[in-house]
Amino acid sequence: MVAMSIQPVPPYEPPYVMAVFTGVRTCDDTGYAETSTRMNEIVRANPGFLGYESAGTPGGLGITVAYFRDHDSLTAWRDDPEHQAAMKQGRTHWYESYSLHVATVERSHGFVRDNG
Repeated sequence: MVAMSIQPVPPYEPPYVMAVFTGVRTCDDTGYAETSTRMNEIVRANPGFLGYESAGTPGGLGITVAYFRDHDSLTAWRDDPEHQAAMKQGRTHWYESYSLHVATVERSHGFVRDNG
């Protein structure tokens, strides 16, 4: 049974933008948790940020899908100086490999069970 506090990012009125980051981590966790916390603070301050979902596999593959109102909002996130520094750290220390896919969402809908 899934806890009720866990919910996907709700559907938004399209179009909007999604960035799908898929990565395989190294064993080096030095500074990762602190940087991740700081990146979360920065991205949430972006007025066009809509939310994100993240999951990982037991084998070490991690996937994060972030949603933004438009490409300008995503570009602002990409170009943030602290985010740029974190990306460099990721390539140097934290990731064996990763891929990034950016797409425009054309359709969006959702479902929430009414347990009442």
